[in-house]
Amino acid sequence: MKTRPALDADAAYRALQARDARLDGHLFVGVTSTGVYCRPICRVRTPRRENCRFFDTPAQAEAAAFRPCLKCRPEIAPGAGLAWSVMDASRTLALQAAQWLNVNAHAFDDAEAPSLAALARHLGVSDRHLRRIFAAEHGVTPSQYVQTRRLLLAKQLLTDTSMPVAQVAHASGFRSLRRFNAAFAENYRLSPSRLRRDGAGTSAGAGDGACATLAFREPYAQGAMLRFLAQRAIPGVEHVDGLCIRRTLRPGAITGQGGWIEAEFVADRAQLRLRSSASLIAATGALLPAVRRWLDLDADPQIIDQALQGLPGDAGLRLPASVDAFELAVRAVLGQQVTVAAARTLARRLALRFGEPVATPWPELDRWFPAPDVVARLEVSQVAELGIIRSRAAAVIGLAQTWPELQALLRAPASPQPLLERLCAVPGIGPWTAHYIAMRALGWADAFPPGDVAVLNALGLGRGARDVREADARSQAWRPWRSYAVLKLWNSLEKSP
Repeated sequence: MKTRPALDADAAYRALQARDARLDGHLFVGVTSTGVYCRPICRVRTPRRENCRFFDTPAQAEAAAFRPCLKCRPEIAPGAGLAWSVMDASRTLALQAAQWLNVNAHAFDDAEAPSLAALARHLGVSDRHLRRIFAAEHGVTPSQYVQTRRLLLAKQLLTDTSMPVAQVAHASGFRSLRRFNAAFAENYRLSPSRLRRDGAGTSAGAGDGACATLAFREPYAQGAMLRFLAQRAIPGVEHVDGLCIRRTLRPGAITGQGGWIEAEFVADRAQLRLRSSASLIAATGALLPAVRRWLDLDADPQIIDQALQGLPGDAGLRLPASVDAFELAVRAVLGQQVTVAAARTLARRLALRFGEPVATPWPELDRWFPAPDVVARLEVSQVAELGIIRSRAAAVIGLAQTWPELQALLRAPASPQPLLERLCAVPGIGPWTAHYIAMRALGWADAFPPGDVAVLNALGLGRGARDVREADARSQAWRPWRSYAVLKLWNSLEKSP
């Protein structure tokens, strides 16, 4: 696997001087004369070389007693991303552990040992081994890593929203306002209310929901992402309008509460603006990493594009994931052996018949997708009468009945193989559908749906067993980015407008 090589301090300083956006999220600089750490793209005056210390993560910088810059805002930087396949097994485990902590930091309370024990069990290692490999890879302990994630989330909410400070503390994972204030003051040398008084928190009123800014690395093929989502958007549930993606979010998709979200690409800036309903404020800590995965904001396009040289398509292609894995899985089953447009129609009928109505600011969004427990109780005839063939209707119901088990596999930061095997055990779900679900529900970068007709056509191959083996053999050169290769091949077959 190709990865970005580590920079020595002199090379890192040259990148800082150049304000190299390719290293945004991969490199942070602590300035000893100010006690502040910045992203490499920060527009303040470049500090002297002897005053610079370089770090791979914000957690390392904060462990060294640096506090985040208020101008370049390290909390909105793109993440390092999760490599599903690397040469070093210990490094893979440490990266997967960090990814789990990124998603769950807001819910990670003072009972660190039981939480780490659960994570170690997911990874199949001991607590002690997990702590050792985590510190070796990330330079900090898991608890230090979690503390940084929680504080940076709090800083983002204080900056981007008008949520009350107590609400910010709770949404960031702090179980008491006293602990939050103490941690903020100790690490950032100012109080939460002081940060807000200095000009933050004007984006949205607490009653209107929350706003947040999320950064990504350029290039980003926004047109391809928006087109892909628009073609598959379920009417009433999701809608693409210009640079905006708006959708409802049923209770249980990410959090116990339901609501709506709006994600808008900011013109001429490598940023996404996220707005959510007031009902989702308390779930901001879970929502932000989910949106980052949904729109693949942490991808490193330079490395991916280099690995896929020779394939058609624009630079900066991203992998569309999902914020509702059940909805995505059902949509994948309905899409078996029919066109994208036909699957969209069937999904709309399912949502209209069995989903709950919801109020949003937009008339085109009025439905939550039906929850797994609702679908699990249906009869095959109830689904079939929507125009869905009975075998596929049975597969949708079987998927819903198996969902608690599948959801546990989706949450485990390990190999996608257990999920693939369990999906294939559901009657009516084969390897292609299982790979597609894992590709988008997990954001699995190395999925390669076997026997995909569009991929075979794009490669100039037939549909026989020998052609399928030939496609798989060619795909080995694209690992671990085969999902992106699949998207490029699919897009190459689209007719020009």
